[in-house]
Amino acid sequence: MSKDAAPLACPACRSEEVPLLPGRTLEAEVAAVAIANARGWHPDQPLCLECVQRFADALAELRRRPDWRGVPILPTPLRLGADPGLTGAGVTIAFLDSGFYAHPDLGTRIVRYVDVTRPGARREELRKPDVSSWHGMMTSVVACGDGHLSDGVYRGLASRAKLVLVKVGSAKRIAHDDIRKGLDWVIRNRRRYGIRVVNVSCGGDYEASYLTDALSQSAERAAREGLLVVAAAGNAGLHPRHPVVPPASAPSVLAVGGLDDKNRRETTGWDMYHSSYGPTLDGLQKPDLLAPGIWVAAPILPGTPTADQAALVARLQGAREDELKAILRESPGVDEQLDAALGLEPYLIRQLVEIRARDQNVISGSYKHVDGTSFSAPIVSSLAAQLFEACPTLSAREARQVLIETARRLPHVAVDRQGFGVVDARRAVEAARQRKAPKD
Repeated sequence: MSKDAAPLACPACRSEEVPLLPGRTLEAEVAAVAIANARGWHPDQPLCLECVQRFADALAELRRRPDWRGVPILPTPLRLGADPGLTGAGVTIAFLDSGFYAHPDLGTRIVRYVDVTRPGARREELRKPDVSSWHGMMTSVVACGDGHLSDGVYRGLASRAKLVLVKVGSAKRIAHDDIRKGLDWVIRNRRRYGIRVVNVSCGGDYEASYLTDALSQSAERAAREGLLVVAAAGNAGLHPRHPVVPPASAPSVLAVGGLDDKNRRETTGWDMYHSSYGPTLDGLQKPDLLAPGIWVAAPILPGTPTADQAALVARLQGAREDELKAILRESPGVDEQLDAALGLEPYLIRQLVEIRARDQNVISGSYKHVDGTSFSAPIVSSLAAQLFEACPTLSAREARQVLIETARRLPHVAVDRQGFGVVDARRAVEAARQRKAPKD
């Protein structure tokens, strides 16, 4: 190759100077997955070894679960190309949020529930659906759900991890200092429950310097005590000042921004979600990493009107046209717009059902797709759990370094908006395993 020649790059992921395989040597079905997910790729072109492995893994999942071919939203492990052999087993993640619910996808893995705003709170409250339960239920299940209500399809990367749930507010408000109290509780109890990762999908009331802000200092203390603190960067990327607030603005906190991967494996179409970004008041650049922040499958809170509507829509979607009106007559009052459709022709009812599914982001009767960096953060937290499972001796500092070093930047996005780039689950796990391997 001449000095002026461009280095060989993989047509799918754009990685340069990597080993390439001729496209014509790929198994036909692997090539078909590549064609579907790498825009413009043709078997006459090569692919790097990592992309071949990712597409082969996706094909293996599709063969194992043929029902996935009709899934409208890709499961998180599949879209990240995560190692299917890792589930966060043996790792405990603490979640700080407005409230929680003991969702069936979490099974019996909740080891402690605490409410720092109301010390007398009981664990039984996790069984009562409440408006404040929504957010924390979704963030915890995105990370640690085992897909119980989806026959294993919509599971998190840490589907066997244990959880500590720390309520730090309500749907109306999460106070700056209550997040600090939650972090301080985790620090005090980290050894008792074996907590390795802290997920904070909420932010403080204002921008502040980590040199004087008590919440930021608690986050820094948590990092010094060996905890990996992962926080949502925020969704204010379209705001003129796009502020990043504590605890995400603290230096040692892994602040996670959002990726819009268009709900597909094709990396060439990936773009930014409207995440908050720095510099912070201390001149720090945030976020540190990106993870999917839109098209994320999350559970619907059972026992709520939303759950009833989603169940009805899902039932109608799976029904024959001659069954639609009978189903609507059996479900009066669940959805006013569908109630009003009883007099329409079946094909018009079908169109309305699809509109309702789209408007409500319904995936099934138990899941919907959501957006926000609140869901990007638990994806990274669950990946961190996989790293600790793969290498139990890995420190929080080392896990942070691995996630950063193996991330991939989006070539067309400014560095100040994406930090070190999009997390790469498979590369991160392999890097963690290399640290575990004995050195010659």
